[in-house]
Amino acid sequence: MKAFGMAGKLAASGSITMQNIGAMSSYLYIVKYELPLVIKAFMNIEENTGQWYINGDYLVILVSLVLILPLSLLKNLGYLGYTSGFSLLCMVFFLIVVICKKFQIPCGLEHDLLNATLNTTLEHLSTASPFHGIEVNITNDDKCTPKYFIFNSQTVYAVPILTFSFVCHPAILPIYEELKGRSRRRMMKVSNVSFFAMFLMYLLAALFGYLTFYEKVEPELLHTYSAFLGADVLLLIVRLAVLMAVTLTVPVVIFPIRSSITQLLCAEKEFSWLRHCAITFALLVFTNILVIFVPTIRDIFGFIGASAAAMLIFILPSAFYIKLVKKESMKSAFLFLLSGIFVMTGSMTLIILDWTSNDASNGH
Repeated sequence: MKAFGMAGKLAASGSITMQNIGAMSSYLYIVKYELPLVIKAFMNIEENTGQWYINGDYLVILVSLVLILPLSLLKNLGYLGYTSGFSLLCMVFFLIVVICKKFQIPCGLEHDLLNATLNTTLEHLSTASPFHGIEVNITNDDKCTPKYFIFNSQTVYAVPILTFSFVCHPAILPIYEELKGRSRRRMMKVSNVSFFAMFLMYLLAALFGYLTFYEKVEPELLHTYSAFLGADVLLLIVRLAVLMAVTLTVPVVIFPIRSSITQLLCAEKEFSWLRHCAITFALLVFTNILVIFVPTIRDIFGFIGASAAAMLIFILPSAFYIKLVKKESMKSAFLFLLSGIFVMTGSMTLIILDWTSNDASNGH
């Protein structure tokens, strides 16, 4: 408001809302696709016979109503510290398993399975002389060599996804308000430790996930393990840990959105439980609809990362700084602003071109 009036307030509130709805959608998307697999494993169901309790759409709605909604209705963010800590431990466990599986899953496993299948088929056909004594061997040397740079139609999603991953800005003020003995120095310490820890976890998970499957990695990493390992007990525990982590993270993400909407529409009014509950419920309903109808998690990450995340990381902070700070050099701020505009326009253009020229749901 101080920098650009109502236009600035609308831009900030809109970006915060879009960013966090995208984050909520990505978490619920994991619930939608992973929870049915966990239930199938526990109940030893191999084929989908149409039961409602293994339908991802029904399950994501159920989880939202039973677990996420009650936690999201809490008035203060501080109460979610314990659930957030537990969800972080779940993700650390996930990372440890990803690193361990790198040394347990041989590279080119799918090629070995294909070789075995083809040779078994040829043995059955060995009565026909042309096949007698033939052995098939498909090499996978190229498939097991890491490529440091890959440029294709999916490369345009890399920058927006990285941008999306590190947008913690909307949560800064709610967390600051919950700190005991809060100060700028203490908040910077919290921010630096959090950013470094998340960067390390993202980096290690991505690195060891890629070095396990190389170009066979799917948009959702856990799906890749399922394709190679099937009903693995440790993998099942990891699924439960990840599901618990993302489910407990959604209420934390709702707080900045609800605060932003409240400040935008009802800044001068006193706290109302009715308004508090109505906004929370409406956000969950909208996010569930988005999760049910959007085809892939990559589309959510890409679009939100290219638009709202670029606004929150690059464009808005530098624009506010240029407008409000008068005594210091503006070169770095202008460079930051131009970088944000370039990332946003370039990524959005390439993503839209990819959507129009490819099947967005084919996963390739």
